[in-house]
Amino acid sequence: MGIVDEDIARVRDTTDIVALISQRVALKRVGRRWSGLCPFHNEKSPSFSVNSEEGFYYCFGCRASGDAITFVRELDGLDFVGAVEFLAQKAGVTLNYTDKNEGESRKRRNRLVKSVEQAVEFYHQRLLSAPDAGPARAYLKSRGFNGEMVREYKLGWAPDDWDTLCRELKLKPDDLRESGLGFVNKRNRQQDFFRARLLFPIFDVNGDPIAFGGRKLPDAEGPKYRNTSDECVLYSKSKVLYGLNKSKSGIVSADEAIVCEGYTDVIGFAEAGMPRAVATCGTALTEEHFKTLKRFAKRVVLAFDADDAGQNAAERFYEWEKAYEVDVAVAALPPGVDPADLARSDPEALRAAVEEAKPFLGFRVDRVLDRADLSSPEGRARAAETAVGLVQQHPSTLVRDQYLMAIADRCRIDVEQLRNRRIQATVRQAPVTRAAVSRNGSTEDQALCLLLHDRDAIIKYLDPVLFESSLHRDALAAISETTTVHEALDQGAQGDPDLVDLIGTLAVGEINENAEDLVARLVDRAAGRVLKVMQVEARQSSDPASYGATIAWLKPRIEELRDFETASAAIEQLLPWLIEHGAGRQ
Repeated sequence: MGIVDEDIARVRDTTDIVALISQRVALKRVGRRWSGLCPFHNEKSPSFSVNSEEGFYYCFGCRASGDAITFVRELDGLDFVGAVEFLAQKAGVTLNYTDKNEGESRKRRNRLVKSVEQAVEFYHQRLLSAPDAGPARAYLKSRGFNGEMVREYKLGWAPDDWDTLCRELKLKPDDLRESGLGFVNKRNRQQDFFRARLLFPIFDVNGDPIAFGGRKLPDAEGPKYRNTSDECVLYSKSKVLYGLNKSKSGIVSADEAIVCEGYTDVIGFAEAGMPRAVATCGTALTEEHFKTLKRFAKRVVLAFDADDAGQNAAERFYEWEKAYEVDVAVAALPPGVDPADLARSDPEALRAAVEEAKPFLGFRVDRVLDRADLSSPEGRARAAETAVGLVQQHPSTLVRDQYLMAIADRCRIDVEQLRNRRIQATVRQAPVTRAAVSRNGSTEDQALCLLLHDRDAIIKYLDPVLFESSLHRDALAAISETTTVHEALDQGAQGDPDLVDLIGTLAVGEINENAEDLVARLVDRAAGRVLKVMQVEARQSSDPASYGATIAWLKPRIEELRDFETASAAIEQLLPWLIEHGAGRQ
Protein backbone atom coordinates (compact mmCIF):
# COMPACT_ATOMS: atom_id res chain seq x y z
CA MET A 1 0.00 0.00 0.00
CA GLY A 2 1.47 3.38 -1.06
CA ILE A 3 1.99 5.81 -3.92
CA VAL A 4 2.89 4.60 -7.40
CA ASP A 5 6.59 4.92 -8.21
CA GLU A 6 6.07 7.20 -11.23
CA ASP A 7 4.26 9.78 -9.09
CA ILE A 8 6.98 9.68 -6.42
CA ALA A 9 9.60 10.34 -9.11
CA ARG A 10 7.46 13.19 -10.49
CA VAL A 11 7.27 14.81 -7.04
CA ARG A 12 11.06 14.62 -6.69
CA ASP A 13 11.62 16.07 -10.16
CA THR A 14 9.16 18.96 -9.78
CA THR A 15 10.25 20.00 -6.28
CA ASP A 16 12.78 22.83 -6.15
CA ILE A 17 14.97 21.54 -3.33
CA VAL A 18 16.77 24.88 -2.92
CA ALA A 19 13.47 26.74 -2.49
CA LEU A 20 12.23 24.06 -0.11
CA ILE A 21 15.31 24.09 2.12
CA SER A 22 15.57 27.90 1.95
CA GLN A 23 12.32 28.06 3.92
CA ARG A 24 14.25 26.62 6.89
CA VAL A 25 17.91 27.43 6.15
CA ALA A 26 19.62 30.59 4.89
CA LEU A 27 21.46 29.35 1.78
CA LYS A 28 24.18 31.13 -0.18
CA ARG A 29 25.41 30.17 -3.63
CA VAL A 30 28.97 28.85 -3.67
CA GLY A 31 29.92 27.92 -7.23
CA ARG A 32 27.41 25.33 -8.48
CA ARG A 33 26.26 24.47 -4.95
CA TRP A 34 24.32 26.16 -2.18
CA SER A 35 25.67 26.27 1.38
CA GLY A 36 24.32 27.09 4.84
CA LEU A 37 24.20 26.10 8.49
CA CYS A 38 22.97 22.55 8.97
CA PRO A 39 19.41 22.31 10.38
CA PHE A 40 20.14 18.87 11.85
CA HIS A 41 22.89 19.87 14.29
CA ASN A 42 24.27 23.03 15.89
CA GLU A 43 27.22 24.57 14.08
CA LYS A 44 28.85 27.97 13.65
CA SER A 45 30.48 27.43 10.24
CA PRO A 46 28.40 26.24 7.28
CA SER A 47 28.93 22.58 6.40
CA PHE A 48 25.52 21.92 4.83
CA SER A 49 25.58 21.71 1.03
CA VAL A 50 22.71 21.47 -1.47
CA ASN A 51 23.01 20.28 -5.07
CA SER A 52 20.06 21.75 -6.94
CA GLU A 53 20.79 19.80 -10.14
CA GLU A 54 20.67 16.40 -8.44
CA GLY A 55 18.05 17.43 -5.87
CA PHE A 56 20.26 16.26 -3.02
CA TYR A 57 21.71 17.66 0.23
CA TYR A 58 24.65 16.58 2.39
CA CYS A 59 26.16 17.82 5.65
CA PHE A 60 29.92 17.38 6.03
CA GLY A 61 29.55 17.83 9.79
CA CYS A 62 26.86 15.34 10.87
CA ARG A 63 26.61 13.43 7.54
CA ALA A 64 22.87 14.01 7.18
CA SER A 65 21.89 13.49 3.56
CA GLY A 66 18.92 12.89 1.28
CA ASP A 67 16.49 14.37 -1.19
CA ALA A 68 13.47 16.66 -0.76
CA ILE A 69 11.34 13.82 0.61
CA THR A 70 13.99 12.90 3.19
CA PHE A 71 14.35 16.54 4.22
CA VAL A 72 10.64 16.92 4.92
CA ARG A 73 10.50 13.57 6.75
CA GLU A 74 13.41 14.43 9.02
CA LEU A 75 12.40 17.98 9.91
CA ASP A 76 8.63 17.55 10.05
CA GLY A 77 8.47 14.06 11.51
CA LEU A 78 6.32 12.68 8.67
CA ASP A 79 6.19 9.17 7.29
CA PHE A 80 7.19 8.59 3.67
CA VAL A 81 3.67 8.83 2.24
CA GLY A 82 2.91 11.94 4.28
CA ALA A 83 6.08 13.65 3.05
CA VAL A 84 5.32 12.85 -0.59
CA GLU A 85 1.76 14.11 -0.20
CA PHE A 86 3.00 17.32 1.42
CA LEU A 87 5.39 18.01 -1.47
CA ALA A 88 2.84 16.93 -4.09
CA GLN A 89 0.34 19.46 -2.78
CA LYS A 90 2.94 22.24 -3.02
CA ALA A 91 3.98 21.18 -6.52
CA GLY A 92 0.46 20.62 -7.81
CA VAL A 93 1.07 16.92 -8.54
CA THR A 94 -1.93 14.57 -8.46
CA LEU A 95 -1.03 11.29 -6.80
CA ASN A 96 -2.20 7.78 -7.59
CA TYR A 97 -2.08 5.00 -5.02
CA THR A 98 -1.24 1.33 -5.35
CA ASP A 99 -4.34 0.49 -3.31
CA LYS A 100 -7.66 1.94 -4.45
CA ASN A 101 -9.01 2.05 -0.89
CA GLU A 102 -5.95 3.98 0.20
CA GLY A 103 -6.59 6.55 -2.48
CA GLU A 104 -10.23 6.90 -1.46
CA SER A 105 -9.21 7.31 2.17
CA ARG A 106 -6.79 10.10 1.26
CA LYS A 107 -9.43 11.84 -0.85
CA ARG A 108 -11.89 11.61 2.02
CA ARG A 109 -9.37 13.12 4.42
CA ASN A 110 -8.58 15.95 2.02
CA ARG A 111 -12.30 16.68 1.68
CA LEU A 112 -12.73 16.86 5.45
CA VAL A 113 -9.65 19.06 5.85
CA LYS A 114 -11.11 21.42 3.26
CA SER A 115 -14.36 21.59 5.25
CA VAL A 116 -12.51 22.43 8.46
CA GLU A 117 -10.44 25.00 6.57
CA GLN A 118 -13.64 26.70 5.44
CA ALA A 119 -14.94 26.65 9.01
CA VAL A 120 -11.70 28.21 10.28
CA GLU A 121 -12.09 31.09 7.86
CA PHE A 122 -15.81 31.50 8.60
CA TYR A 123 -15.33 31.63 12.37
CA HIS A 124 -12.26 33.87 11.98
CA GLN A 125 -14.18 36.47 9.98
CA ARG A 126 -17.01 36.37 12.55
CA LEU A 127 -14.51 37.23 15.29
CA LEU A 128 -12.99 40.07 13.29
CA SER A 129 -16.18 41.84 12.31
CA ALA A 130 -19.46 40.37 13.59
CA PRO A 131 -21.32 42.53 16.16
CA ASP A 132 -22.10 39.51 18.37
CA ALA A 133 -18.35 38.82 18.70
CA GLY A 134 -17.78 42.11 20.55
CA PRO A 135 -17.48 40.51 24.02
CA ALA A 136 -15.00 37.96 22.62
CA ARG A 137 -12.86 40.74 21.12
CA ALA A 138 -12.97 42.60 24.43
CA TYR A 139 -11.91 39.48 26.32
CA LEU A 140 -8.97 38.89 23.97
CA LYS A 141 -7.89 42.50 24.34
CA SER A 142 -7.97 42.13 28.13
CA ARG A 143 -5.66 39.11 27.78
CA GLY A 144 -3.16 41.08 25.71
CA PHE A 145 -4.16 39.87 22.24
CA ASN A 146 -3.94 42.40 19.45
CA GLY A 147 -5.33 42.15 15.92
CA GLU A 148 -2.06 40.83 14.50
CA MET A 149 -2.01 37.93 16.96
CA VAL A 150 -5.66 37.11 16.30
CA ARG A 151 -4.96 36.95 12.56
CA GLU A 152 -1.70 35.03 12.99
CA TYR A 153 -3.39 32.21 14.88
CA LYS A 154 -6.70 32.42 13.00
CA LEU A 155 -8.76 32.74 16.18
CA GLY A 156 -12.50 32.62 15.67
CA TRP A 157 -15.91 33.10 17.22
CA ALA A 158 -18.77 30.59 17.12
CA PRO A 159 -22.01 32.56 17.37
CA ASP A 160 -24.67 31.74 19.93
CA ASP A 161 -26.87 30.01 17.38
CA TRP A 162 -27.82 26.44 16.52
CA ASP A 163 -26.84 26.09 12.87
CA THR A 164 -25.05 29.19 11.55
CA LEU A 165 -22.04 27.22 10.30
CA CYS A 166 -24.18 24.41 8.89
CA ARG A 167 -26.19 26.86 6.82
CA GLU A 168 -22.97 28.46 5.58
CA LEU A 169 -21.07 25.31 4.57
CA LYS A 170 -23.99 23.08 3.52
CA LEU A 171 -22.07 19.87 4.16
CA LYS A 172 -23.38 16.36 3.70
CA PRO A 173 -24.42 14.78 7.04
CA ASP A 174 -21.50 12.30 7.01
CA ASP A 175 -18.94 15.02 6.26
CA LEU A 176 -20.44 17.24 8.96
CA ARG A 177 -20.10 14.49 11.57
CA GLU A 178 -16.72 13.10 10.44
CA SER A 179 -15.16 16.57 10.34
CA GLY A 180 -16.33 17.26 13.90
CA LEU A 181 -18.04 20.48 12.84
CA GLY A 182 -21.57 19.39 13.67
CA PHE A 183 -24.13 16.64 13.80
CA VAL A 184 -27.73 15.78 12.93
CA ASN A 185 -29.97 16.33 15.96
CA LYS A 186 -33.04 14.42 17.09
CA ARG A 187 -35.22 16.56 14.87
CA ASN A 188 -33.15 15.43 11.88
CA ARG A 189 -31.69 18.90 11.46
CA GLN A 190 -28.02 19.77 11.11
CA GLN A 191 -26.59 21.50 14.19
CA ASP A 192 -23.25 23.20 14.88
CA PHE A 193 -20.89 21.52 17.37
CA PHE A 194 -19.62 24.85 18.76
CA ARG A 195 -21.85 27.59 20.09
CA ALA A 196 -20.96 30.88 21.84
CA ARG A 197 -17.28 30.06 22.15
CA LEU A 198 -13.94 31.62 21.31
CA LEU A 199 -12.26 29.16 18.95
CA PHE A 200 -8.59 28.20 18.63
CA PRO A 201 -8.04 26.24 15.40
CA ILE A 202 -5.90 23.14 15.89
CA PHE A 203 -3.56 22.18 13.04
CA ASP A 204 -1.61 18.99 12.41
CA VAL A 205 2.15 19.02 11.98
CA ASN A 206 1.74 19.79 8.24
CA GLY A 207 -0.41 22.83 8.93
CA ASP A 208 -3.73 21.25 7.94
CA PRO A 209 -6.64 22.40 10.15
CA ILE A 210 -8.16 19.35 11.84
CA ALA A 211 -10.05 20.52 14.94
CA PHE A 212 -10.96 23.37 17.28
CA GLY A 213 -10.50 24.15 20.92
CA GLY A 214 -13.47 26.18 22.14
CA ARG A 215 -13.23 28.42 25.21
CA LYS A 216 -16.27 29.94 26.85
CA LEU A 217 -16.18 33.60 27.86
CA PRO A 218 -15.66 34.23 31.61
CA ASP A 219 -19.32 34.85 32.49
CA ALA A 220 -20.81 32.19 30.21
CA GLU A 221 -22.24 28.88 31.39
CA GLY A 222 -20.83 25.42 30.68
CA PRO A 223 -17.36 23.85 30.86
CA LYS A 224 -14.42 26.18 30.34
CA TYR A 225 -13.16 24.29 27.30
CA ARG A 226 -14.85 22.13 24.70
CA ASN A 227 -12.73 20.49 22.02
CA THR A 228 -13.65 18.78 18.78
CA SER A 229 -14.75 15.23 19.54
CA ASP A 230 -12.24 12.40 19.31
CA GLU A 231 -14.83 10.50 17.28
CA CYS A 232 -14.16 12.55 14.17
CA VAL A 233 -11.84 11.22 11.46
CA LEU A 234 -9.14 13.89 11.52
CA TYR A 235 -8.48 14.42 15.20
CA SER A 236 -7.10 12.42 18.12
CA LYS A 237 -6.26 14.52 21.17
CA SER A 238 -3.85 11.91 22.56
CA LYS A 239 -1.66 12.41 19.48
CA VAL A 240 -2.05 16.07 18.50
CA LEU A 241 -0.09 18.96 20.01
CA TYR A 242 -1.46 22.47 19.53
CA GLY A 243 1.02 24.84 17.91
CA LEU A 244 3.45 22.20 16.62
CA ASN A 245 2.84 23.31 13.03
CA LYS A 246 4.24 26.76 13.87
CA SER A 247 6.74 25.76 16.57
CA LYS A 248 8.51 22.81 14.94
CA SER A 249 11.29 24.87 13.35
CA GLY A 250 11.92 26.67 16.65
CA ILE A 251 11.94 23.33 18.48
CA VAL A 252 14.48 21.88 16.03
CA SER A 253 16.71 24.96 16.27
CA ALA A 254 16.72 24.94 20.08
CA ASP A 255 16.62 21.12 20.37
CA GLU A 256 14.00 21.75 23.04
CA ALA A 257 10.21 21.68 23.19
CA ILE A 258 8.17 23.51 25.82
CA VAL A 259 4.91 21.77 26.75
CA CYS A 260 2.04 23.88 28.15
CA GLU A 261 -1.53 23.22 29.18
CA GLY A 262 -3.29 26.06 27.33
CA TYR A 263 -3.53 27.45 23.82
CA THR A 264 -2.90 31.00 25.04
CA ASP A 265 0.27 29.77 26.77
CA VAL A 266 1.69 28.64 23.43
CA ILE A 267 0.95 32.04 21.92
CA GLY A 268 2.42 33.77 24.96
CA PHE A 269 5.71 31.90 24.65
CA ALA A 270 5.97 32.86 20.98
CA GLU A 271 5.30 36.51 21.79
CA ALA A 272 7.98 36.34 24.50
CA GLY A 273 10.56 35.22 21.94
CA MET A 274 10.37 31.47 22.55
CA PRO A 275 8.54 30.05 19.51
CA ARG A 276 9.04 26.45 20.57
CA ALA A 277 6.00 25.80 22.75
CA VAL A 278 3.16 23.34 22.20
CA ALA A 279 0.11 22.40 24.27
CA THR A 280 -1.84 19.26 24.92
CA CYS A 281 -5.47 19.47 23.81
CA GLY A 282 -7.47 18.91 26.98
CA THR A 283 -5.67 15.73 28.02
CA ALA A 284 -2.60 14.65 29.96
CA LEU A 285 0.74 14.26 28.21
CA THR A 286 0.75 10.84 26.52
CA GLU A 287 3.30 8.45 25.08
CA GLU A 288 2.13 9.40 21.58
CA HIS A 289 3.00 13.01 22.37
CA PHE A 290 6.48 11.91 23.46
CA LYS A 291 6.94 9.93 20.25
CA THR A 292 6.08 13.04 18.26
CA LEU A 293 8.33 15.36 20.24
CA LYS A 294 11.24 12.93 19.98
CA ARG A 295 11.31 13.59 16.24
CA PHE A 296 12.15 17.24 16.82
CA ALA A 297 14.09 17.61 20.08
CA LYS A 298 15.95 15.76 22.82
CA ARG A 299 14.68 17.92 25.67
CA VAL A 300 11.12 18.52 26.86
CA VAL A 301 10.40 21.31 29.36
CA LEU A 302 7.09 21.11 31.22
CA ALA A 303 5.67 24.61 31.65
CA PHE A 304 2.86 23.77 34.03
CA ASP A 305 2.48 22.76 37.66
CA ALA A 306 4.33 19.44 37.75
CA ASP A 307 3.10 18.48 41.22
CA ASP A 308 -0.06 16.89 39.85
CA ALA A 309 1.81 15.33 36.96
CA GLY A 310 4.35 13.97 39.39
CA GLN A 311 1.72 12.32 41.55
CA ASN A 312 0.13 10.45 38.67
CA ALA A 313 2.68 10.10 35.88
CA ALA A 314 6.19 9.96 37.36
CA GLU A 315 6.83 6.33 36.44
CA ARG A 316 5.57 6.91 32.89
CA PHE A 317 7.77 9.98 32.47
CA TYR A 318 10.85 7.99 33.54
CA GLU A 319 9.93 5.16 31.16
CA TRP A 320 9.47 7.59 28.29
CA GLU A 321 12.74 9.38 29.05
CA LYS A 322 14.58 6.08 28.71
CA ALA A 323 12.59 4.67 25.77
CA TYR A 324 12.78 7.81 23.62
CA GLU A 325 16.04 9.26 24.94
CA VAL A 326 14.35 12.52 25.85
CA ASP A 327 15.26 14.56 28.92
CA VAL A 328 12.26 15.90 30.86
CA ALA A 329 12.69 19.12 32.83
CA VAL A 330 10.30 21.43 34.67
CA ALA A 331 10.18 25.22 34.41
CA ALA A 332 9.90 26.74 37.89
CA LEU A 333 7.01 29.11 37.18
CA PRO A 334 5.66 31.34 39.96
CA PRO A 335 2.80 29.53 41.77
CA GLY A 336 -0.61 30.20 40.27
CA VAL A 337 0.68 32.15 37.28
CA ASP A 338 -0.09 31.02 33.72
CA PRO A 339 2.71 31.31 31.16
CA ALA A 340 0.38 33.45 29.00
CA ASP A 341 -0.01 36.03 31.77
CA LEU A 342 3.69 35.94 32.65
CA ALA A 343 4.60 36.43 28.99
CA ARG A 344 2.67 39.69 29.05
CA SER A 345 3.66 40.97 32.50
CA ASP A 346 7.27 39.75 32.78
CA PRO A 347 8.63 37.98 29.68
CA GLU A 348 12.15 37.98 31.13
CA ALA A 349 10.92 35.94 34.10
CA LEU A 350 9.28 33.47 31.72
CA ARG A 351 12.49 33.06 29.75
CA ALA A 352 14.47 32.59 32.96
CA ALA A 353 12.04 29.91 34.17
CA VAL A 354 12.67 27.90 31.00
CA GLU A 355 16.42 28.48 30.93
CA GLU A 356 16.69 27.40 34.58
CA ALA A 357 14.36 24.41 34.22
CA LYS A 358 15.32 21.51 36.47
CA PRO A 359 15.22 17.77 35.74
CA PHE A 360 11.81 16.31 36.54
CA LEU A 361 12.95 14.40 39.62
CA GLY A 362 15.12 17.29 40.80
CA PHE A 363 12.17 19.66 40.60
CA ARG A 364 9.99 17.34 42.69
CA VAL A 365 12.67 16.79 45.33
CA ASP A 366 13.49 20.50 45.57
CA ARG A 367 9.78 21.33 45.88
CA VAL A 368 9.49 19.01 48.90
CA LEU A 369 12.65 20.30 50.59
CA ASP A 370 11.92 23.98 49.84
CA ARG A 371 8.51 23.68 51.52
CA ALA A 372 9.77 21.73 54.52
CA ASP A 373 10.79 23.03 57.93
CA LEU A 374 14.48 22.13 58.02
CA SER A 375 15.17 24.01 61.23
CA SER A 376 14.47 21.03 63.50
CA PRO A 377 15.64 17.39 63.51
CA GLU A 378 12.04 16.22 63.21
CA GLY A 379 11.34 18.48 60.25
CA ARG A 380 14.50 17.39 58.44
CA ALA A 381 13.67 13.72 59.05
CA ARG A 382 10.14 14.11 57.70
CA ALA A 383 11.38 15.99 54.64
CA ALA A 384 14.05 13.37 53.96
CA GLU A 385 11.50 10.53 54.20
CA THR A 386 9.18 12.22 51.71
CA ALA A 387 11.99 13.12 49.30
CA VAL A 388 13.46 9.61 49.42
CA GLY A 389 10.02 8.26 48.53
CA LEU A 390 10.12 10.33 45.34
CA VAL A 391 13.65 9.22 44.52
CA GLN A 392 12.73 5.55 44.85
CA GLN A 393 10.41 5.89 41.83
CA HIS A 394 13.32 6.53 39.46
CA PRO A 395 14.52 3.40 37.61
CA SER A 396 18.25 4.29 37.57
CA THR A 397 20.28 3.30 40.63
CA LEU A 398 22.94 5.87 39.71
CA VAL A 399 20.43 8.70 39.48
CA ARG A 400 18.79 7.64 42.73
CA ASP A 401 22.10 7.64 44.58
CA GLN A 402 22.98 11.13 43.33
CA TYR A 403 19.72 12.49 44.73
CA LEU A 404 20.13 10.61 48.00
CA MET A 405 23.45 12.40 48.52
CA ALA A 406 21.82 15.76 47.78
CA ILE A 407 18.95 15.04 50.20
CA ALA A 408 21.38 13.92 52.89
CA ASP A 409 23.36 17.13 52.50
CA ARG A 410 20.34 19.45 52.78
CA CYS A 411 18.73 17.52 55.63
CA ARG A 412 22.00 16.97 57.50
CA ILE A 413 21.53 13.19 57.60
CA ASP A 414 24.14 10.50 57.02
CA VAL A 415 23.69 9.37 53.42
CA GLU A 416 24.25 5.73 54.45
CA GLN A 417 21.05 5.87 56.49
CA LEU A 418 19.14 6.96 53.40
CA ARG A 419 20.81 4.29 51.27
CA ASN A 420 19.97 1.60 53.81
CA ARG A 421 16.40 2.84 53.95
CA ARG A 422 16.14 2.60 50.18
CA ILE A 423 17.52 -0.93 50.13
CA GLN A 424 15.07 -2.06 52.79
CA ALA A 425 12.20 -0.55 50.84
CA THR A 426 13.10 -2.53 47.73
CA VAL A 427 13.14 -5.81 49.68
CA ARG A 428 9.81 -5.35 51.41
CA GLN A 429 7.06 -2.80 51.02
CA ALA A 430 7.18 -0.56 54.05
CA PRO A 431 4.07 -0.67 56.30
CA VAL A 432 1.66 2.17 55.66
CA THR A 433 1.67 4.68 58.48
CA ARG A 434 -1.24 6.71 59.78
CA ALA A 435 0.61 9.89 58.91
CA ALA A 436 1.05 8.72 55.32
CA VAL A 437 -2.67 8.05 54.87
CA SER A 438 -3.60 11.37 56.42
CA ARG A 439 -1.34 13.02 53.82
CA ASN A 440 -3.35 11.42 50.99
CA GLY A 441 -1.61 8.01 50.88
CA SER A 442 -1.48 5.87 47.78
CA THR A 443 -4.38 5.33 45.42
CA GLU A 444 -4.82 1.82 46.82
CA ASP A 445 -4.91 3.21 50.38
CA GLN A 446 -7.47 5.83 49.46
CA ALA A 447 -9.71 3.31 47.71
CA LEU A 448 -9.68 0.95 50.68
CA CYS A 449 -10.17 3.86 53.06
CA LEU A 450 -13.28 4.87 51.12
CA LEU A 451 -14.47 1.26 51.21
CA LEU A 452 -14.22 1.30 54.99
CA HIS A 453 -16.07 4.57 55.42
CA ASP A 454 -18.53 4.66 52.50
CA ARG A 455 -18.86 1.10 51.23
CA ASP A 456 -21.74 1.74 48.80
CA ALA A 457 -19.81 4.44 46.94
CA ILE A 458 -17.05 2.16 45.68
CA ILE A 459 -17.56 -1.53 46.46
CA LYS A 460 -19.14 -2.36 43.10
CA TYR A 461 -15.94 -1.28 41.35
CA LEU A 462 -13.31 -2.98 43.49
CA ASP A 463 -11.79 -6.29 42.48
CA PRO A 464 -8.47 -7.91 43.48
CA VAL A 465 -7.17 -7.43 39.94
CA LEU A 466 -6.92 -3.67 40.60
CA PHE A 467 -4.43 -4.07 43.44
CA GLU A 468 -0.78 -4.82 42.73
CA SER A 469 0.38 -5.88 46.20
CA SER A 470 -0.85 -8.98 48.03
CA LEU A 471 -1.16 -6.88 51.20
CA HIS A 472 -3.77 -4.62 49.61
CA ARG A 473 -5.59 -7.58 48.07
CA ASP A 474 -5.78 -9.22 51.50
CA ALA A 475 -7.06 -5.95 52.97
CA LEU A 476 -9.74 -5.76 50.26
CA ALA A 477 -10.91 -9.27 51.12
CA ALA A 478 -10.92 -8.60 54.86
CA ILE A 479 -12.92 -5.38 54.53
CA SER A 480 -15.32 -6.71 51.87
CA GLU A 481 -16.19 -9.86 53.81
CA THR A 482 -16.98 -8.05 57.08
CA THR A 483 -19.20 -5.16 58.05
CA THR A 484 -17.19 -3.20 60.62
CA VAL A 485 -13.59 -2.20 61.17
CA HIS A 486 -13.43 -4.41 64.26
CA GLU A 487 -14.63 -7.44 62.35
CA ALA A 488 -12.11 -6.74 59.61
CA LEU A 489 -9.34 -6.61 62.17
CA ASP A 490 -10.50 -9.61 64.19
CA GLN A 491 -11.78 -11.94 61.49
CA GLY A 492 -10.18 -10.72 58.27
CA ALA A 493 -6.67 -9.94 59.43
CA GLN A 494 -6.39 -13.18 61.44
CA GLY A 495 -3.30 -12.11 63.31
CA ASP A 496 -1.30 -10.90 60.27
CA PRO A 497 0.60 -7.91 61.76
CA ASP A 498 1.06 -6.12 58.42
CA LEU A 499 -2.64 -6.47 57.60
CA VAL A 500 -3.68 -5.35 61.07
CA ASP A 501 -1.44 -2.30 60.74
CA LEU A 502 -2.80 -1.39 57.30
CA ILE A 503 -6.49 -1.75 58.23
CA GLY A 504 -5.94 0.15 61.46
CA THR A 505 -4.28 2.95 59.54
CA LEU A 506 -7.06 3.07 56.97
CA ALA A 507 -9.64 3.27 59.73
CA VAL A 508 -8.32 6.67 60.80
CA GLY A 509 -7.40 7.89 57.34
CA GLU A 510 -8.87 10.89 55.57
CA ILE A 511 -10.62 10.55 52.21
CA ASN A 512 -9.50 13.21 49.74
CA GLU A 513 -10.92 12.01 46.43
CA ASN A 514 -14.17 10.78 44.97
CA ALA A 515 -14.83 7.17 43.98
CA GLU A 516 -14.67 7.65 40.20
CA ASP A 517 -11.27 9.37 40.27
CA LEU A 518 -9.85 6.65 42.49
CA VAL A 519 -11.27 3.86 40.37
CA ALA A 520 -10.01 5.50 37.17
CA ARG A 521 -6.46 5.53 38.55
CA LEU A 522 -6.71 1.96 39.85
CA VAL A 523 -7.97 0.74 36.49
CA ASP A 524 -5.30 2.82 34.70
CA ARG A 525 -2.50 1.18 36.70
CA ALA A 526 -3.92 -2.31 36.43
CA ALA A 527 -4.45 -1.99 32.69
CA GLY A 528 -0.93 -0.60 32.32
CA ARG A 529 0.50 -3.63 34.11
CA VAL A 530 -1.46 -6.00 31.89
CA LEU A 531 -0.40 -4.09 28.78
CA LYS A 532 3.29 -4.43 29.69
CA VAL A 533 2.93 -8.18 30.20
CA MET A 534 1.07 -8.60 26.92
CA GLN A 535 3.75 -6.65 25.05
CA VAL A 536 6.44 -8.92 26.52
CA GLU A 537 4.40 -12.01 25.63
CA ALA A 538 3.93 -10.71 22.09
CA ARG A 539 7.68 -10.19 21.63
CA GLN A 540 8.36 -13.72 22.88
CA SER A 541 5.51 -15.36 20.97
CA SER A 542 5.87 -17.22 17.71
CA ASP A 543 2.69 -15.43 16.61
CA PRO A 544 3.01 -11.82 17.86
CA ALA A 545 0.27 -10.64 15.49
CA SER A 546 -2.30 -12.51 17.58
CA TYR A 547 -1.78 -9.91 20.31
CA GLY A 548 -2.11 -6.91 18.01
CA ALA A 549 -5.86 -6.36 18.11
CA THR A 550 -6.05 -6.57 21.91
CA ILE A 551 -3.09 -4.22 22.44
CA ALA A 552 -4.51 -1.78 19.87
CA TRP A 553 -7.84 -1.79 21.73
CA LEU A 554 -6.27 -1.49 25.18
CA LYS A 555 -4.02 1.53 24.58
CA PRO A 556 -6.73 4.08 23.65
CA ARG A 557 -8.95 2.86 26.50
CA ILE A 558 -6.12 3.63 28.93
CA GLU A 559 -5.76 7.13 27.46
CA GLU A 560 -9.51 7.68 27.83
CA LEU A 561 -9.21 6.99 31.57
CA ARG A 562 -7.04 10.10 31.90
CA ASP A 563 -9.67 12.47 30.48
CA PHE A 564 -12.58 13.36 32.76
CA GLU A 565 -14.96 13.44 29.79
CA THR A 566 -14.30 9.82 28.80
CA ALA A 567 -13.17 8.24 32.09
CA SER A 568 -16.59 6.82 33.06
CA ALA A 569 -17.09 5.05 29.76
CA ALA A 570 -13.53 3.74 29.82
CA ILE A 571 -14.04 2.29 33.32
CA GLU A 572 -17.21 0.53 32.17
CA GLN A 573 -15.27 -1.10 29.34
CA LEU A 574 -11.97 -1.85 31.02
CA LEU A 575 -13.04 -3.10 34.44
CA PRO A 576 -14.98 -6.19 33.23
CA TRP A 577 -12.20 -6.89 30.73
CA LEU A 578 -9.55 -6.75 33.44
CA ILE A 579 -11.54 -9.02 35.73
CA GLU A 580 -11.87 -11.57 32.94
CA HIS A 581 -8.43 -11.32 31.34
CA GLY A 582 -6.11 -9.43 33.66
CA ALA A 583 -5.79 -11.53 36.79
CA GLY A 584 -3.34 -14.01 35.32
CA ARG A 585 -1.20 -11.38 33.64
CA GLN A 586 -0.21 -9.14 36.55
